[in-house]
Amino acid sequence: MKTPGLPFLAVALLAGVILNAAAPAVPPPPGVVVATSPNPEHNFVGSPSLLILPDGSYLVSHDFFGKKTDPDAKALLHSSRVFSSRDKGQTWTQLAHLQDQFWSTLFYHNGAVWLLGANREYGEIAIRQSSDGGRTWTTPADARSGLLTERGGREFHCAPVPVVIHNGRIWRAFEDYTGGPEQKWSGDYFGALVISAPVEADLLDAKSWTLAKRVAFKPKWLPGPRNGWLEGNVVPGPGGRLVEIMRLNDDPPTPAAKDFPHTGSAAGIPRFETAALLEVKDEKTLTFDPKTGFIHFPGGITKFTIRHDPRTNRYWSLINKITNPQPDYTGRDHPRVQRNVIMLTSSPDLRNWTEHSVILRWGEGRRLTNRDKFGFQYLDWQFDGDDLIAVSRTAWDAYNIHNSNCVTFHRIKNFRTLTMADSPPDLAHGQ
Repeated sequence: MKTPGLPFLAVALLAGVILNAAAPAVPPPPGVVVATSPNPEHNFVGSPSLLILPDGSYLVSHDFFGKKTDPDAKALLHSSRVFSSRDKGQTWTQLAHLQDQFWSTLFYHNGAVWLLGANREYGEIAIRQSSDGGRTWTTPADARSGLLTERGGREFHCAPVPVVIHNGRIWRAFEDYTGGPEQKWSGDYFGALVISAPVEADLLDAKSWTLAKRVAFKPKWLPGPRNGWLEGNVVPGPGGRLVEIMRLNDDPPTPAAKDFPHTGSAAGIPRFETAALLEVKDEKTLTFDPKTGFIHFPGGITKFTIRHDPRTNRYWSLINKITNPQPDYTGRDHPRVQRNVIMLTSSPDLRNWTEHSVILRWGEGRRLTNRDKFGFQYLDWQFDGDDLIAVSRTAWDAYNIHNSNCVTFHRIKNFRTLTMADSPPDLAHGQ
C-alpha cells in the first residue's frame, strides 16, 4: 500500500486546521454546574434531587448509570453523590459519595435529611438518614437499618419523585418491576405502587412501611408496542384526595402511522402529552379508572415533578415539551428523545394545564435523534420564595442526549408572573 506523500499530508493537515477553526466552540452549559461525570464516555449522571434545608442551604443528590460491561464504569454504577450550596446555588461542594443508592429523593423530616430510592437498578427499596446535613449517612444493610424490602425478592423501579406528607403519613411512588433478570424494557413491566409510613415512625425500620397493592397497566387501554406507565408522582389533590400521576410511554400502534390520534377512553388527548391519574384510597389501595383516568398533561412522555403552591393554589411542573411530533418517526428519532425544551406549566386541578413560559431551549423544533448531544431532563425543583429553583440532568456536548454528563442548577426568578414573552433565546443558535 502506498503512503500519502508530503504534499498530500500538508493539505490534509491544513484542511483539518481550517475545519477546526471554523467549528464554533461549545459554550458552558446554562445555569451553574453542580456535578460532572469523571468518565463521561462510560458513566452518565442521572436522577438529580433538590432540597432546601431549614437553614436556607441547598442539597443536591444524583446517581451514576452507564455501561455495565466497562471495568472502569462498574465502580460508579448505582452510587450517588451529595452536594451542598450555602450561597443560594452559586457554588457547590461535594459532601458524600454513597455506594448502592440509586434513583433517590432527598427530603427533610424530624430534624434529619433522608434519601429514599433503590439500592441498585431494579433492586430493593432503600432509605438512609443523615443527622449532620448530608455529610454522613446510615447504611441500609438490613430490615432495621433502611433496607425496606426483602433482599432478592421483588424488584423495584422509581425516579427522584416527590416525597409528600398527607393525613399523618409520608408517601412516595415506586414501580413494581416484572421484566426479569434480563432487565427488559416495556411499559407493561412497570406496575404502579405507593409506599407510606406514619410520620412518627422509625423510617429506617421496614416494618414501619406499607406497600400498596400493585396496579398493572393493561395494553388494551392504549395499544402500542411499548406502552405503559412509570415514574409516578404522589400529589395531594383537590378536595383532600391523594393521587398518583404517572408518566406514560405512549407510542402509536405502528411507527408508520400518519397521525397520532388516541381512541377509546383517551380519545381527544394528544399523543405524547398523556398522563394517567390514579387514586390513592388508603395505604394499601391504589386504583385506576381507564374511563376517566387519562389526562392531557404536556410533559407526560418524560419524567416530571409536580408540586402544589399554597400561594396560588395551583400545581406547577417543569416539563419536556415535544415541539416536533413528526408522524413518520423511526426508533432513532422518536419524539421521546426531544428533551431539549423545558416548559413551565401549572394547573388548578391537575387536569387542565397551562403552558406559561419556556425556561430552557436548545434546537427547539428540530428533528432530533438519539445521537444528539444536548438536552435537559429529569428536572427536580422547589419553591424558594418568589423564585423556583431546579436541577437538571443535563447533556451538554455529551455522549448523547440521553446519557447526560452533568447536573446543572437553575433559578427561575418570579416564576408566577412569567409569560411566553419571557422565554429565553434558543441556545442552539449559531451551532
